[in-house]
Amino acid sequence: MRRSVCICLLALVIAPAASAARGQVLAPGIAYAKRLEFTRHGPVVIHVLTAPKPGGLYSLEPVLSNGVIPGRETVSQMQRRLSPTTTAVGINGDFADAAGSPNGTFLENGVYKSRPNEGRSSIGIDNQGNLVVQRFGLLSTWQGSNQRRPLVGINRTPGPNGVTIYTPSWGAVTPPATGTIESIVIPFPALTAGGELRGQVVQVNASGGGTPIPPNGAVLVGRGGQGSRLAQEAGPGVNVNVRLVPHPPWIAPVENAIGGGPQLVRNGRPLFRAGEEFSSDVLSFREARAAVGQRRDGTIVMVAVDGSLGGYSVGMTNFELAQALVRLGCFTGGALEGGPATAMAFDGELLSRPSAGPERPVSEGLFVLYDGVQAPDPQPVVLSPNRDGIDERQVFRYKLPRAAAVAVRLIGPDGGVRYSENSTKGRGWYQLSWPGTRVDNSVEAEGSWRWVVTALDEQGQSSTVERRFTLNTTLGFLRGSRAGARFRLARPAHVKVTLETRNGAVVGTLLSRQLGAGAASARWSGRRLPRGRYVVRVVAANQLGRVELTANVR
Repeated sequence: MRRSVCICLLALVIAPAASAARGQVLAPGIAYAKRLEFTRHGPVVIHVLTAPKPGGLYSLEPVLSNGVIPGRETVSQMQRRLSPTTTAVGINGDFADAAGSPNGTFLENGVYKSRPNEGRSSIGIDNQGNLVVQRFGLLSTWQGSNQRRPLVGINRTPGPNGVTIYTPSWGAVTPPATGTIESIVIPFPALTAGGELRGQVVQVNASGGGTPIPPNGAVLVGRGGQGSRLAQEAGPGVNVNVRLVPHPPWIAPVENAIGGGPQLVRNGRPLFRAGEEFSSDVLSFREARAAVGQRRDGTIVMVAVDGSLGGYSVGMTNFELAQALVRLGCFTGGALEGGPATAMAFDGELLSRPSAGPERPVSEGLFVLYDGVQAPDPQPVVLSPNRDGIDERQVFRYKLPRAAAVAVRLIGPDGGVRYSENSTKGRGWYQLSWPGTRVDNSVEAEGSWRWVVTALDEQGQSSTVERRFTLNTTLGFLRGSRAGARFRLARPAHVKVTLETRNGAVVGTLLSRQLGAGAASARWSGRRLPRGRYVVRVVAANQLGRVELTANVR
């Protein structure tokens, strides 16, 4: 009977945890939850982001590492680079080669910076904010003084016998090469699809790479027989035409896209096999995974699954990832690079746990960008101006990605405005500090408070951010020692006192019960403690909320 009772109790503990999610609002309209699921293969940790349908202050955009095609950068580094002008949240992008160049398409504001992989899906965002997951190719040609010739690459080496084009998206100069002919074209427009792109050759080199790429031009690079044709048909003074034609065409007008695959969800159903050029090893092994999807109401859903971390998270197969997107309500969705490259971050702070230890640099990211006013949680979250020297002053910070007319309000528990400010401010971070007291230095009303900031930016777009904190002086004046803890309660509360190691392991509970106002103490009555450093933690809870203090002890 005792064994049966224990099994039942264990089931009650595990069942809620399997579906529990620790959620928080990262920015207006953008939410994050960390989910733990128990499966027969082991635990799985899933990081889930949801954001509004792209439009207005929100966009879904691919971002290149370092702003150019070659090279790598971590997801969090990319976001920190963008942070002064926007708030970025998202995941890693597509697979890349050894040099860091994307394996699939990279389309930004209608400009092709990398050509698609026809055997795999690309993930695009149309001009109505809809996610488009589709396989497509690019029929690309160049023409000089003779007929049209195939253009085999965009910002990628031409191979032993082909012609490719390098644009400023590659960087300052063409990569080192042998046996190449390089025709410099100035001026030359950005690589957009549909029409003829025209320019004039001003110089031809056979220097083996290192040719400067003009900021208003491009460089055609040929090798083998196609290199000879380039030299003959695209010499100095010759007008060159380039044409790019998506085939099959996008099912909707797409201005931004990133390589990826395979497609995971079609019309609300998970796909077991999408028929794309991925090996069974990539699809079938349980590992870290990354994906993006969209619900029918337009909500963007991003997922990063931690994997290859035994005892913490075993990861998912590709089909399990597809099923997870469907459970999250997605009607379409596609995968991005999985394994050690999988990462999710918010405004430069990593949210997921990479399987290889440190966050791995990648070639690109896929981010939701929010261009309205943003504010992190106030510090401290619980303000306690009781003169014990801890959490005595509230600090509130907010960010403006654009110049704006700003209204700031501090609102008390009774709905009254205690502080207000109206001004015009430029782009940047701003900070306010508040002591939690009135003019006569008496403590303000205790309870839930709100900072509210509304901004009307220079483009006429309005945004609002609200952050809450609690003013609560219930607990204060904590003093800890190896023998126990002494503290003071301003009002009755249920108090729990624990002794912990520095890494959070609970050594023992010193006290857990209801206490009245006044001085209180809790003593350690357990076995003799080994030498080392410990933490005394005191948590007091009442109608005003929860207050926590810690003290280090030796």
